[in-house]
Amino acid sequence: MGAHPHLCLCSSGIWRGRQGMCAPDALGASPWEEVCNSYAGGSQRLDVGQEFPSGHVVAAFDPAGLPSGCLYSWPPQKLQVFDATNTTRERRATIFNFGEQNGYKTFFVESICVDPEVIAANIVQVKLGSPDYVNRDSDEATEDFMRRIECYENSYESLDEDLDRDLSYIKIMDVGQSYVVNRVADHIQSRIVYYLMNIHVTPRSIYLCRHGESELNLKGRIGGDPGLSPRGREFAKSLAQFISDQNIKDLKVWTSQMKRTIQTAEALGVPYEQWKVLNEIDAGVCEEMTYEEIQDNYPLEFALRDQDKYRYRYPKGESYEDLVQRLEPVIMELERQENVLVICHQAVMRCLLAYFLDKAAEQLPYLKCPLHTVLKLTPVAYGCKVESIFLNVAAVNTHRDRPQVCVGILHSASTPMFTLTEEESCCPGVSPGLAYMGRRPGSSLG
Repeated sequence: MGAHPHLCLCSSGIWRGRQGMCAPDALGASPWEEVCNSYAGGSQRLDVGQEFPSGHVVAAFDPAGLPSGCLYSWPPQKLQVFDATNTTRERRATIFNFGEQNGYKTFFVESICVDPEVIAANIVQVKLGSPDYVNRDSDEATEDFMRRIECYENSYESLDEDLDRDLSYIKIMDVGQSYVVNRVADHIQSRIVYYLMNIHVTPRSIYLCRHGESELNLKGRIGGDPGLSPRGREFAKSLAQFISDQNIKDLKVWTSQMKRTIQTAEALGVPYEQWKVLNEIDAGVCEEMTYEEIQDNYPLEFALRDQDKYRYRYPKGESYEDLVQRLEPVIMELERQENVLVICHQAVMRCLLAYFLDKAAEQLPYLKCPLHTVLKLTPVAYGCKVESIFLNVAAVNTHRDRPQVCVGILHSASTPMFTLTEEESCCPGVSPGLAYMGRRPGSSLG
């Protein structure tokens, strides 16, 4: 991150992007990792001029949805976002000087829109979704919003290539029709630029689904590279009919490089693109095992996974945290594309869903992504609309709810951790020294 923390200044009076590009921990390696996390109830508001608390960083990037002149912070990145219109050169100079005095590199983000069609569409979105207009008449909201625009037109001083040549900034015109980038100072600022130049607000939908039921799904075994079961092949045909009925313009289809997603896509009768990064999470030494076999052969691993499913890494395999990092190119490309159908796997689908729905790390591994169900995601102002469509083909249930966490011991014959008496254990009936964290003995692992 460099020796200096960063202060990112957001100036925008008209353009409204999709808030919350990623959740506070769930997608720590997403393209927006070094830029922002979606704000939440725990984020901290700071006034201009107030000293930044040590170790705190950004929790929000939403040029329209936050009160003007607010700083939001969240650990652990060294980045602050000041969300305000910053309408005049004098005001921006004050903020820049504040950053200099406090050891912050300052980067300005300016978005200007003069396209009447984009503005009109934006107003409709704002009327429907903005917190500013809850329980307000739509015509009244439109009139108020137009007055806001007029105020900016009368007073706003845009970043100037000559007058502001010493500042670091990106200037976005008409929601990405053109850009001006000036004095990008380091890696973090280049990532901000990269992200902002790859998103768009064109109406589109992203369709997520898992492959059809596989032969190993039927046997309760994880991972591997099996083909589809008879019901899985039936789902593939139903998916083809569903996609045909939707009549989706210029739909792109992506799969992993595993048989079960490819076989599902083949039934569609359309071109598709294989992505290795969409392969299922690598279960390492546990590949093609049942959870009962994992519990018998690797009891410590079995318990550790329930303790922290997001960060737990299978021996010689991956964690959800690893998977999120692997999926970064897919997430970025999804932001660039319009209509896409992604045929993937349970863990992969959870990561993608968490990104678009702003879910936190502890929620991500437990998101429900059932077989033979399509999730239609439509990005809108202030969120993402989700429609769940079950295609009426039965399948096994591979979901497991979050286990009841027990505070106790993670014990193995070679690596004793710590012990509790039976009275101290939250798992009555478990012998002292054998109380596993994260599950009750005999529970399944999903």
